[in-house]
Amino acid sequence: MRVLIVDDEPLARERIRDLLRAEGDVRRVEECGNGEEAVEAIQARPPDLVFLDVQMPGLDGFGVLERLPPGPMPLVVFVTAYEQHAVRAFEVHALDYLLKPFDPERFAATLSRVRTRLGNGTRDEVAEAVRALLAEARDRSPAAPAVLSVRAGDRIVPIRVDEIDWVEAEGNYVRLHRGTSSHLLRETMAALEQSLDTRRFRRIHRSAIVNVDRIAELVPWFGKDFKVILRDGTELTLSRSYVDRLPEFLGRD
Repeated sequence: MRVLIVDDEPLARERIRDLLRAEGDVRRVEECGNGEEAVEAIQARPPDLVFLDVQMPGLDGFGVLERLPPGPMPLVVFVTAYEQHAVRAFEVHALDYLLKPFDPERFAATLSRVRTRLGNGTRDEVAEAVRALLAEARDRSPAAPAVLSVRAGDRIVPIRVDEIDWVEAEGNYVRLHRGTSSHLLRETMAALEQSLDTRRFRRIHRSAIVNVDRIAELVPWFGKDFKVILRDGTELTLSRSYVDRLPEFLGRD
C-alpha cells in the first residue's frame, strides 16, 4: 500500500507512521501537515490509502476531498478528536475512522478493513460514500453550536458556548475564556467566528472575539480604538478596523 498521512499535528503523524512500520505490505508513507499540501500530494502521487485529519486550520479534511477532481479516489480513514456523536455520519456511510487517542488494537482493526476493501475492489463504493458524506455536510443548514468540545489531557471536556466570556487567538488554536478558567481549542479565529451566533459573539480585534452579554462599558482610547471592559473587569481592545461590529454600544444604527 502507498499511504499518505495528513494531520497538522506532528505527534499525530508520528504515531500513525510508527504503527505502520510493523506492516509488511506498506511500501511508501508520505506526510502532509496541512490541507493544501495534501491536495497536491494526492494528485501528484496518488496513494492507496489516506489517513485524513478532519479538523485542520485553513483547509480541513472535508475541504481536501472537495478539492479533488472527479474520478478515482483513494481509500480514506478519517482521523478525528470529535466525540462519538460527531462521528455517527462516518458510521452511517460505512466509512472508516479513528477517534483520537486511538490504540494499536483499534488501528489494526481499521487497517484490516482497509485491506479487505482493497482486495475486494470496493474503492468505487467507498468513493461514493465519501461523496455522499460531503454532500450531506454541504446541505446541512448551518447552526451555531451550543457546545464546543475541548481536549484536556486524555479527556474531552464540553464547554457551553453561552458560558464563554471571550475568545483569544493563540497560534493555530483559540483560547476560550470562561470565568476564571480557560481552555484551548484547535480551531482558527476565522473558522470559529463563522460558526458562532453573531447576535451574541462579535469580533472586536484580529485576536479577540467577545460575548456582547459580558460587556460592561466601552471607553475611548488612543486614535479611534476603544477599551472594552467586561463585567469581570477584563479589558480588551476594540480595534478601529472592527468598530462597526458593535454599533449598538456606540450609539450607531
